[in-house]
Amino acid sequence: MYGYDLLVVGSANADLVIDVERRPAAGETVLGGDLAVHPGGKGANQAVAAARLGAATALLARVGDDGHGRLLLDSLRTAGVDTVGVLVGGAPTGVALITVDPEGDNSIVVSPGANARLAPADVRAAVSLFLASKVVSAQLEIPLETVVEVVRHLSPDSRFVLNPSPPQPLPTEVLAACDPLIVNEHEARVILGESCVSEDPAHWARLLLAKGPRSVVVTLGAQGALVCDSSGVTRVASVKVDAVDTTGAGDAFTAALAWRLGAGAGLAEAAAHAARVGAAAVTKRGAQESYPTAREVDLL
Repeated sequence: MYGYDLLVVGSANADLVIDVERRPAAGETVLGGDLAVHPGGKGANQAVAAARLGAATALLARVGDDGHGRLLLDSLRTAGVDTVGVLVGGAPTGVALITVDPEGDNSIVVSPGANARLAPADVRAAVSLFLASKVVSAQLEIPLETVVEVVRHLSPDSRFVLNPSPPQPLPTEVLAACDPLIVNEHEARVILGESCVSEDPAHWARLLLAKGPRSVVVTLGAQGALVCDSSGVTRVASVKVDAVDTTGAGDAFTAALAWRLGAGAGLAEAAAHAARVGAAAVTKRGAQESYPTAREVDLL
């Protein structure tokens, strides 16, 4: 009997956000608006997004023993995330420096902090969480060796979802466990490397599938998404909204898709639901603060 719909293994950051008229070029200084501090990090974002939708969610992560760490723990608990797996100490809490332009597009620089200390030994110590979870989701804002250890401790019947962000080459062992591998255009190009000779995202999806994942999802922003498995490639339509801030929208998409897969939905159905969740998220500022409840998604 599973105790969690979703276990997220990943990062927890404080997001330091500044609105700018335009993002600076190299060597240029641009004045921005007032600094805002929000709870973030891809792991914590996914956990909060899933919990807001109604999923029984746990997070395995590491934060510092500082004000930013307390901010993150408060946000997680308020959303209903089980924080039994959130370790405290070892380094300052990770920080993301984010600039947001008037169109809602963002640029992000991450200082990993405590996220870089989430180690394979922490995964081994949390084996009971893995055994209790239908779906396990991870990203790459924690060490790759820790993600490898996650794959090695999956329950035989659980499903593994990976968003390789920030992107880097992935071991065969990790790729083979992904169901699905979720990438945006930039991440797809990095992982494919020299084999990415086409401008057709459907071609990227097929090439990525050939690398070993059980399924692949390529997100295309306002153009929707593509899902790919052994049956072929299917396009999932986007939901048209007025975007205010895209920060964390990809994390909301991944969390919603992972949860729906664990509930028994097919890949295309889960991706269509995730597209609605991601669309709802970009209509509000911030990452975790913008994530919708199931009722808000239904209204959209």
